[in-house]
Amino acid sequence: AQHVAAAVPSPTLAVPASLHASLMARLDRLGPAKEVAQIGAAIGREFSHALLAAVVRQPEAELRSALDRLIAAGLLFRHGAPPHAAYLFKHALVQDAAYGTLLREPRRALHARIAEILERQFVEIAENQPELVARHCAEAGLIEKAAALWGKAGQRSLERSALVEAIEQLTQAIGLIGTLPATPTLRQQHIELQVALISPLLHVKGYATPEAKAAADRARLLIEQAEALGEPLKDPLLLFSVLFSLFIISFNAFDGDAMRKLAPQFLALAERQGAAAPITIGHSIMGVCLTFTGEVVRGQAHFDRALKLYDPEVHRPLATRFTVDSKLRTLGFRSPASWLLGYPEAALADSKHALEHAREIGQAGNLMFILYWACFTETLCGNYASGEELSNELITLAAQKGSPFWKAMGVTVQGCIFGLAGRAADSVQTITSGLTAYRSLGTTLMVPFYLLSLATAHADLGQFDVSWRCIGEAITAVETANKWFEAEVHRNAGEIALKSPQLDTAKAEAYFERALAVARAQQTRSWELRAAMSMARLWRDRGKRDEARDLLAPIYGWFTEGFDTFDLKQAKALLEELEA
Repeated sequence: AQHVAAAVPSPTLAVPASLHASLMARLDRLGPAKEVAQIGAAIGREFSHALLAAVVRQPEAELRSALDRLIAAGLLFRHGAPPHAAYLFKHALVQDAAYGTLLREPRRALHARIAEILERQFVEIAENQPELVARHCAEAGLIEKAAALWGKAGQRSLERSALVEAIEQLTQAIGLIGTLPATPTLRQQHIELQVALISPLLHVKGYATPEAKAAADRARLLIEQAEALGEPLKDPLLLFSVLFSLFIISFNAFDGDAMRKLAPQFLALAERQGAAAPITIGHSIMGVCLTFTGEVVRGQAHFDRALKLYDPEVHRPLATRFTVDSKLRTLGFRSPASWLLGYPEAALADSKHALEHAREIGQAGNLMFILYWACFTETLCGNYASGEELSNELITLAAQKGSPFWKAMGVTVQGCIFGLAGRAADSVQTITSGLTAYRSLGTTLMVPFYLLSLATAHADLGQFDVSWRCIGEAITAVETANKWFEAEVHRNAGEIALKSPQLDTAKAEAYFERALAVARAQQTRSWELRAAMSMARLWRDRGKRDEARDLLAPIYGWFTEGFDTFDLKQAKALLEELEA
C-alpha cells in the first residue's frame, strides 16, 4: 500500500542537456510503452501495479508488455509479481524526463484522474494519506479541494504527533487558500488552518519564537476581519485557541504585563459565553499567571478549580488545540507550586498522576511538557536520579520529534541537576549549551532558575567573577517580572558570598534576610525553609546557636508532610545539632 504514489516530480530540476536528450530518445523508442511511462511518472517515483492498471485503462496483457519493455530498457525496477508488483523509476531524472513530455492540459487531466481513482478505488489509502490525493488535486488545478486535503493531512499529523509534518502540510493548505478568491467558506477554512498551525509551531520552534507569535497574530487578524464582514466564527473555540496561544507566548517570553492582561481576559470571555472547556482552561492559565508572578496561594485556588471542572470526554480531544491537555497543564504547574507552598508529597503525587495521564493520552506534545515539569519537581524534592532519568527521556523524545525547544529545556534542567549532585564542571558545560539554545528561541521563563544554578556551579569551581555576573542577571530577572524564584535567587547570592575568597558575612546575611522576607511575603514555605537553614548555619558558625535554633524551629515545625525529602531531612539534622 505504501508504494501507491510518491512525490510529483519537480519540473525545475536542472538536467544536463546531453543526458536529457538521451533519455528522451530512449523514451521515444518505446512506442506505446511511452504512455505507460508518462502515467507512472505522474503517479510518482514509485507506484503500484494496481493503481497504474486503474489509471491506464489498457488490457492487462498490453499493460504487462509495456512494463516489460520499460524494465528491459533499464528505466524501471520491479518488486514482486503483477498484480501485486510495485515499480520504481531507476532514477528521479528518468521520472522527470517522462513527466516532462506531457503537455499541460493532458497532465492536469491525468492528475485529476489519479486523484479520483485514489478516492474511489483506493479508499483506505486516500483516507490514511490525504496528502497524496492533495498533491494530485493541486497538480490538477483543483486548488480548493487540494487545500482541504492538505488541511486534513495536517490535522492527522497533529493527532499522531508528527509535528514537523503537520507544520509543512498546514502551511501548504494555507498557501493554496491564499491563491483563491476569498469567499465566506474559504475565510472560515483559512482561520481554522491558521489556528491549527499555532500548536505544532509552539512545540517545535519554541513557545516564544517570532514564527509562533506571527502565526497567532495572523490568526487573530483573520478572525477580526471575518467578524468585521459580519461572519461570526462557526467554531467559537477558535478565538479561545488564539488568545490562549498569545498568553502562552507572553508567559514563555515572560512578559508579566501581557500575561496579567490576557489571562483574566480569557477567563472573563469564557464565563460570558458560558463555555465549559474554555472556563476550565481559563482557571488553569490564571493559576499559571498568578503563581509565576509570586501570588502562589491565589494561583493554587485557580488550579484546584480547573481540576474540579475537568471533564475527560469534553476536554481531552482539545489537547492539540491548546498545546497540551488541560488537566495535564494544571497538574504540571500545580505540582511545583505545591512544593513551593510546603507540600512536597502533594507535589510528587500531582507529578506522578500527570505522567500517567500523559502516557495514557500518548501525544508527544503532552508528554514532553510533563516530562519537563515532573523533572523540575523531582529536582526541587532532591530526587536527582529520577530527575535525570526524566530529563534523558525528554531529550530523546524532543530529538525524535524535531523539537529544539523541548530539547533545550531538557538539556538545561539536566545541567542544573548535575550541579546539585556535585558535578560542577559538567553542570557549567551543560547549562551553558542548553541556555544558549533556550535563549535563541526567545524564551526567558526559566532563566532565573538556570542562572542561579549556573552561578552556584561557577562558584563551586572557584570562578567567582562569572558567578557574580550570573547571579546579578538572575536578580535583575526576578525583580522585574518572574517572581517565582525571587527568594531562592537571593539565598543563592548569599551562599556565593560565603564561598568567595573575600568572605563577606554581612553581605551574605543581607541576602538571606531578603530571601526570608520574600518567601514569607509569598508564603513559599519551602524557599523559607531553605533561607532559614542558610541563615541558621551562618549564625551557628558565628556562635549564635540560640538565634539559629529559634529561626529554624518554627518554620520546620510548620511542615506536616515530606519529611523524607532532601530539604526536610537536612533541616531536621541541623535542628538536632543546634539543640544538642
